[in-house]
Amino acid sequence: MFLEEVISKLEELSPPSFAESWDNSGLMCGRNRKEVKNILLSVDATDPVVEEAVLTGADLLLTHHPLIFTSISHISENDITGRRLLKLISSDIACYAMHTNFDVVGMADEAADRLDLKERSVLMVTSEDALSKEGIGRVGDLGQEMTLADCAEMVKDVFLVDSVRVYGDPAKKVKRAAISPGSGKKMSKYAIAASADVLITGDMDHHEGIDAVASGLAVIDAGHWGIEKIFCTYMRDFILKEMPGINVSIASQASPFTVI
Repeated sequence: MFLEEVISKLEELSPPSFAESWDNSGLMCGRNRKEVKNILLSVDATDPVVEEAVLTGADLLLTHHPLIFTSISHISENDITGRRLLKLISSDIACYAMHTNFDVVGMADEAADRLDLKERSVLMVTSEDALSKEGIGRVGDLGQEMTLADCAEMVKDVFLVDSVRVYGDPAKKVKRAAISPGSGKKMSKYAIAASADVLITGDMDHHEGIDAVASGLAVIDAGHWGIEKIFCTYMRDFILKEMPGINVSIASQASPFTVI
């Protein structure tokens, strides 16, 4: 398949129109008529991931977070983003990002599925029409009431993380849960409005976490990468189903930090 055909499939899944106005989802670099046989998946286009794309002969590096996020005025080896772009372009490797459009259509439901949330709805609506509402995160009921501590253990199990940060009394009973993969900053107000007992997210702000607990909302912070790495397995399965002639693999990227 040509790159433009692959992109068409990706955008059928997560339309660019669902991306936030501040986002830079889409094609970072690459030729539309580039033949794509091998795709490498990653949350971020870090130096090691870009090097892995080169060494493994990837034709497309498909990431969740955009390689180019803020405006750039030059591309050179003296710039972090520039050196990554130069390496990709010189190796004829395309790079495409599915960020907030995938958060809306893909990430949220996949995370809610893993938590087995029942009677779910959109947590923060970003677009709606007469037929449906779409947006960031989901809110619904857990399979059964449990303590916050037990909920934290479940989150560790389903998202395969070694540790989580918990705001609130570990003995608190929780039943209604909100999930917002990625950054949880400014999401607690939506969880409170939806009558959630607990917000499961990543990158919770220190002060917002304290205020959330004061408002009766517990928070489980599983880390930004901790939850969003499900992008890779989700997209691997999608590509294998929708583009069976393409080889797809997940980069050996690990958490960007270590807890000591």
